[in-house]
Amino acid sequence: MIIVDDFLPKDDFKTIQDILLGSEFGWFYNSRIDFPDDKNKFQFTHTLYRFNQPQSSYYNEWYEILVKPITMGSTGGVLDKIKVNLLTRTPEIVENKFHTDIRPPKKPFTTSIFYVNTNNGYTKFKNGTIVESVENRLVTFPVNKQHKGSTCTDENIRVVINFNYMNYE
Repeated sequence: MIIVDDFLPKDDFKTIQDILLGSEFGWFYNSRIDFPDDKNKFQFTHTLYRFNQPQSSYYNEWYEILVKPITMGSTGGVLDKIKVNLLTRTPEIVENKFHTDIRPPKKPFTTSIFYVNTNNGYTKFKNGTIVESVENRLVTFPVNKQHKGSTCTDENIRVVINFNYMNYE
C-alpha cells in the first residue's frame, strides 16, 4: 500500500474540490452501497469512466491533472472504472462491508482512492490498517486487497474518487 499526501498541486486540487463540493455538480442516488444484501444504506455517485469510455465530461476536463497522473504513469495503462462517491454525515460512524472494487479481482489491476475532503471517515483494510480521509491524499493498493469505507460525523459529506486500472510500469 502506498499513501501520498498532497498528491496534486494546490491549484489543481482546489479546482477539483470546488467542483465536487459545490452545488452544481451532478450526483446520482444509489439505494445500496454494499451490493444487494444491504437495503439500509445509500450513497450518491458520479461515474467518470466505465465500459471502456468516458461517462462524464469531467473525465476529459480532469484527464491531465488527475486521471493521467494516477492511472497512466509514464508508460500508459488500461482503465476499468473511475467513480466519485459521496456519503452523507451520520450520527455515528457507519462502516460498509469489506469488498474489492472489481469482482472477481483481476490481477495486476490496482485500486486508488483519492480523498476530496478532510473528515473523520476512513478507509479500513481487512488487515486492520486504517487510512484517514485527508483532502488531497491518495492511497494505492492491489485490486484484490479487501477494504471498506465509512461515513463521517464531523462534516456534512465524505467525498472520494475511486480508480480501478492497470498501468504498464
